[in-house]
Amino acid sequence: MRIIFMGTPDFAVESLKALVENKYNVVAVVTMPDKPAGRGHHLQQSPVKQYALSAGLPVMQPERLKDEQFLNQLRSYNADLQIVVAFRMLPEAVWAMPPLGTFNLHASLLPQYRGAAPVNWAVINGDKITGATTFLLKHEIDTGDILMQRTMQINDDDDAGTLHDKLMVMGAKMVTDTVDLIASGNYTPLPQQQQAELRPAPKIFRETCEIDWSLSAQRVHDFVRGLSPYPAAWTMMHLAGMTEMVKVFKTEITGIERNQKTKPGETLINSNEKTILVACQDYYIRLNEIQRPGKRRMTTKEALNGIR
Repeated sequence: MRIIFMGTPDFAVESLKALVENKYNVVAVVTMPDKPAGRGHHLQQSPVKQYALSAGLPVMQPERLKDEQFLNQLRSYNADLQIVVAFRMLPEAVWAMPPLGTFNLHASLLPQYRGAAPVNWAVINGDKITGATTFLLKHEIDTGDILMQRTMQINDDDDAGTLHDKLMVMGAKMVTDTVDLIASGNYTPLPQQQQAELRPAPKIFRETCEIDWSLSAQRVHDFVRGLSPYPAAWTMMHLAGMTEMVKVFKTEITGIERNQKTKPGETLINSNEKTILVACQDYYIRLNEIQRPGKRRMTTKEALNGIR
């Protein structure tokens, strides 16, 4: 079976690596064009491109997926199947090209968390169970018929980073298993089940990462977990005689109830113990790992050293 793989970030590399190392016939890879990065704005290759080149695979990097030159190049590989992991929305001219279709790996239990950030939102919403889905592409994003679905527990100490890595490994095994399923010919894609409440997973922007201290301590704690380590929750805080934007990576719910005279968001800084407590709707929350502007991520104790 001739396979074309499409993906860009580290999450996709694990799946491509599983295909290559298990001797599946990946004939070409499609990824995003190189982008300027860093202070020198040097062109940087995507993680998928870096791995593909190291494995000796041909790489295509179209600016426009509907470009006729790209479509002709894609056709020239005569792929039987296309696999998409963390890439872009594909036009029908691309996903309908191979005879066996195109399937996508999505890091949620579809139809829940359709969208760009399913891992983050599952943690933000305090879910205890998540998973991954492989499904055939169709016009509407993340709505195609399901080929395979597996669940995974979200532990209390998981954040978006740890969950991302676990789903990445599980998803890679699902990709190879889905290829085997399709190759067998013994499968029936299942329509996604209608559910009373669908939780979306829209793209996360900087302005949506600000902490709302009027929420319960549990919801604030889950919000921080769901955005850690990237893009990171943040709050404005008065430190060292100035107000600055502080990123928050780890928190802990204390058993200290908020005094009704204290407003949510009011901060208690203990300069001797080097701790920061912030009032939420019900309890205080302790900030355990933060990052001040121009500084590295560090424990709160480290961050407060030297601050009067």
